[in-house]
Amino acid sequence: IINCVHLTKMLRGTVYFAAWVHGDPRKVIYPTDSYGQFCGQKNTLNKNKTILFYFNILKCASPVVLINLQCPTTQLCVSKCPDRFATYIDVQASYRYRPDQWNYFRQFCKPGFNNPRKSVAQVLRDEDCPSMIIPSRPFLKRCFPDFSTKNGVLTVANQTTFKDGRGKMRNVTDLREAANGINNVLDARSVGMKIFEDYAISWYWILIGLFIAMMLSLLFLVLLRFTAGVLFWIFIFGVIGIIGYGIWHCYWEYDHLKGIPGSDLTVYDIGFQTDFKVYLQLRQTWLAFMIILCGVEVVIILMLIFLRNRIRIAIALLKEGSRAIGYIMSTLFYPIITFLLIAICISYWAVTAVFLATSGEPVYKVMANQTLCKYANLTCDPETFNTTNVTKLCPGAQCTFAFYGGESLYHKYIFIFQLANAFVFLWLVNFAIALGQCTLAGAFASYYWAYRKPADIPLWPLFSSFGRAIRYHTGSLAFGALILAVVQLIRVILEYLDHKLKGTQNSFTRFLLCCLKCCFWCLEKFLKFINRNAYIMIAIYGKNFCASAKEAFFLLMRNVVRVAVLDKVTDFLLFLGKILVAGGVGVLAFFFFTQKIPVFAQEVPMLNYYWVPLLTVIIGSYLVAHGFFSVYAMCVDTLFLCFCEDLERNDGSTAKPYFMSASLHRILGKKKLSPKKA
Repeated sequence: IINCVHLTKMLRGTVYFAAWVHGDPRKVIYPTDSYGQFCGQKNTLNKNKTILFYFNILKCASPVVLINLQCPTTQLCVSKCPDRFATYIDVQASYRYRPDQWNYFRQFCKPGFNNPRKSVAQVLRDEDCPSMIIPSRPFLKRCFPDFSTKNGVLTVANQTTFKDGRGKMRNVTDLREAANGINNVLDARSVGMKIFEDYAISWYWILIGLFIAMMLSLLFLVLLRFTAGVLFWIFIFGVIGIIGYGIWHCYWEYDHLKGIPGSDLTVYDIGFQTDFKVYLQLRQTWLAFMIILCGVEVVIILMLIFLRNRIRIAIALLKEGSRAIGYIMSTLFYPIITFLLIAICISYWAVTAVFLATSGEPVYKVMANQTLCKYANLTCDPETFNTTNVTKLCPGAQCTFAFYGGESLYHKYIFIFQLANAFVFLWLVNFAIALGQCTLAGAFASYYWAYRKPADIPLWPLFSSFGRAIRYHTGSLAFGALILAVVQLIRVILEYLDHKLKGTQNSFTRFLLCCLKCCFWCLEKFLKFINRNAYIMIAIYGKNFCASAKEAFFLLMRNVVRVAVLDKVTDFLLFLGKILVAGGVGVLAFFFFTQKIPVFAQEVPMLNYYWVPLLTVIIGSYLVAHGFFSVYAMCVDTLFLCFCEDLERNDGSTAKPYFMSASLHRILGKKKLSPKKA
């Protein structure tokens, strides 16, 4: 198992080394012109030219093509986007008496071109200059037409038509496909800026809301020691009362329909009806509802009668968990460490993925104006392109940058490296979670096995447990995380295949994928349950993962009813706590940000969207409560396993005294706790 740690380091190092050597994040940060040069990169000729300009934007179908692929037109780095309409034909005709227009226009031509006497046909053939420029504005470091609407009509600089530089008048609607996509993106950017402004002026109120959520979570956990039983029984009797009312209502409807024509028909007689109200006019329907509710009521009452002792044990363990956290308050803040570790894992994965995605070499292709050119879209070498006969056979053809890629063995297996990077990410995240679970389990186990509480609880139990987990159990935790990561990676691959095969009409393939996804989802849930309890046993006894998982599984199977009862009682109370915390803070935030609290009405910041901080507070409060309650759930699970072990290994005698609390001892009906043997 120890070799898992070395395997993780080796796999992580291999992927990261390959990404670091071949990757280049500049390909993501900077746009690339037709010559493979980055726009705006320091210490280059383009250091002051940060924006990419397209010679003929009409050749680009949509912004997606512009950003992700390549538009089949010359692309240059410029310092600013055009702010006016102009064509090369008009500028060439007037350059002698209006040189300022030529000087402005030629900044969008190829670097070094300054020959306005060259014929228009040759300029457009060689793409020395664009045939036209239109008012544009930079977005994503690229020049996009400056679209706007005037009286519901799409315009560019308040014009609906423009010259295309080839002797034709074009309508702005010719750019409609690109315009729609660009306007949607620009609208999203506008909304994004407003949301950012709202965060900038309300962040401290959001932090105050999250602080209130933290205090409410702490208060709820403390009060569980006194209210766990009350909350549970109120809920149970409430459910019984509601079902009882439902039975009475069904009987009342059944009796009320007596004698009404048509009410004695059966469901079979009227057949299938789309209007459900038709069935409510039948006595048979209400009789069926009443029988079902009676059955549910009887089942619940019988479960309460036969499981009452186990329910009492579950509630006692919940109270004991609250007491344990009260003695080891530092455990409530351990999720912060887990969060930081997971944040580091995400950062490592993201950086490596970017390096891998940008590890291609520049690929150049022949771009020809003639549609019949047989060399069009073939790869080429810009250094030797002018010595070939391509320019003779295809006048005006150019060797321009197309995309980043490669044909080497490394580039063929980039997808495999990305999968390996994803696998390492899943492995590290699961390891961070496993480390947290083992650390918390060790701390709470030290509480349970302390005979005199709190006198026998060791000093700094959380820190000591963390040290033991790092020093002795790293291999076991890595092995458990490895098993879970393999299953999760298979699920990722299945989701990828499902996405790729969505367009197929093969029903059997879709059915098989659906079954596999369901099976591996169930397997992942089962492994998470086994791993969680295995880590608890590792923290208690220090055995390896396999032995601990086996002991935990069989221990739980011997107490399967107690496990089910405890699990459901715990889930209900913690879910209730999360809803109370998130809902309470959310209601308070709503009244605050909508200026419904007179005392703080003057303190409320002016917001574009009040729901931005409101949703942030609600979601953040839920996550804060989840973080605190996850510690509590781990505490209850640890105490439960310790309780089961205590019952099996000890008998309450002087030689083998119970370590459980007095309340649990009373529920079991055992004799008085025997003093521990000196």
